[in-house]
Amino acid sequence: MAFEITNEMLVGSLMPVIVYWVYGGLYTILGYSCNNYRLHPKEDEDEKNFASKKTVIKGVLGQQFRQFIATNLLYMITRGNDAGASSGQSTSFFVIARQFIVAMFVFDTYQYFLHRYLHQNKFLYKHLHSKHHRLVVSYPFGAIYSHPIGGLLFDIIGGTMAIYISGMSPLTSAFFSSFCNMKSVDDHCGLMLPWNPFHIFFTNNTAYHDLHHQLYGGKYNFSQPFFSIWDKILGTYMPYSLEKREEGGFKLRPLKEFKN
Repeated sequence: MAFEITNEMLVGSLMPVIVYWVYGGLYTILGYSCNNYRLHPKEDEDEKNFASKKTVIKGVLGQQFRQFIATNLLYMITRGNDAGASSGQSTSFFVIARQFIVAMFVFDTYQYFLHRYLHQNKFLYKHLHSKHHRLVVSYPFGAIYSHPIGGLLFDIIGGTMAIYISGMSPLTSAFFSSFCNMKSVDDHCGLMLPWNPFHIFFTNNTAYHDLHHQLYGGKYNFSQPFFSIWDKILGTYMPYSLEKREEGGFKLRPLKEFKN
C-alpha cells in the first residue's frame, strides 16, 4: 500500500502549530497591559529563569518539527488500519465529543504518571525534565519547551496514544491537538484573567500549574493538562490561594505545609 501525505494530514499536523503561536502571541501581548492579573512581575521572566527566550523559541520550534513528523507518520500508518485514527468513522457531534473525552482522559492519565515519575527519578529529572523547569516563571510560548526526549515522551507519544485510542480522524485530531496546545499555553501564560473559559471549566489552571513550577512545588500538582483528579486521588494535590500584591497582580500562596 502506497503512503502519501494528504491535505487533511497536513491540516492535522500544521494547524496545532499555528494555533500555538497565535494563541501564545495573544497572551504575550496581553501580558504587557494586564499587570493586575499577573502571577509574577514581567521582569521576572528574564531575571528568574535559567533559559533565554531565544533558546526557548529554538527549542519549541524543534519540538514542533518532531511533532509534525510523528503526526504524519501516525496518519500514514493508520490509514489502512480499520482500528486506526482514520478509519472513516462517523463524524457526528456525539462521536467527536466521545473521542475528545476519551482522548482527554488518556492524555491526562498518561501525562500524570509520566510527569510524576520524571520528578521522582533524580537521574531522569536532572537529564530530561529539569530543562522544562528552567522556566520558573513560565510564559506563553514556553509551554512545550523541553528536552527532545522529554518532548517525545510527553507530547508525541502521549498525544499519539490519545489520538489512536480515541479513534480520531486527522481532521478531528487537528482540533484536539490545537485544543491541547491552547490549554498548555494557557497553563503557562502567567495571567489569571477574569472570565477565562479554561478557568471556568477546569480547576487545573494557570495558578495550579504555576505552583508546580515554583521551587517548593516540584512534588505537587503533576496533573496536566486538563483535570486534577489524579493529584487529588493520589495525594499530590497542593491547594493554594491567590493574594493581591500591592504593586499589582497576584501572589500564589500554598495552603498546606509542603515537603522539601
